[in-house]
Amino acid sequence: MVNYGSYALRSALITVTWIPVALTLTEHVCYVAKIEGSSMRPTLNPSDSVNKESDWVLLWKFNLKQAKNWKENDVVLFKSPMDPKKVYCKRVKGVQFDQVKTRTPYPKETCLIPRNHLWVEGDNVYHTVDSNMFGPISTGLALGKAVRIIWPPSRWSADLKLSVGRGDIKVFSYNEPQ
Repeated sequence: MVNYGSYALRSALITVTWIPVALTLTEHVCYVAKIEGSSMRPTLNPSDSVNKESDWVLLWKFNLKQAKNWKENDVVLFKSPMDPKKVYCKRVKGVQFDQVKTRTPYPKETCLIPRNHLWVEGDNVYHTVDSNMFGPISTGLALGKAVRIIWPPSRWSADLKLSVGRGDIKVFSYNEPQ
C-alpha cells in the first residue's frame, strides 16, 4: 500500500531543494528575457503589426562583468545609467579603449571609451535611447548578452550578430593588433 503523505512530503522536499539551484542559474548563468520596443528593429521585434509578438531571448550572464568578454555587435541588456528601474537592449558598437564616432546629442564628435565600459546603440538609429544620449556604459550595468531568440519559433533562425544600425563607427581601436 502506498503512503501518499510521505510521497507528497518527499516530492515537496525535492522541489524545495532545487529552488536555490534554479535561482543561482537565473542570477548568474542564463535567463529568458522579453524584448519590448522598437529600438532594435528589425533585428528584434521586427513586426509593426497590431498583433505583434515580442521577441524572447536567451540571455547569457556568466562571466560578463569583465570588458574583455564583450565584442563588437554583441546584443546587450543593461540597466539604464539614468534610471536603474529601466532595462535597455542595445548593440555593442565599441569596447574599452576604442574611439568611436558619435552623433547628436552627444557633445563631442568622437568618444574614447574608458576601461570597463561599452558604447551601445540601437539598430533603429532614429528611435533609440543609447550611448549618444548618456555616454559609454559601465560593464557593471550589463545584465547579459542576448545569444538566441527563443520565442516565437518563426524567429529561431535570426542572427543577432547582424547589425543594421550605423555602420562601423570605430575611429581607432587599441584592442586590435596594429
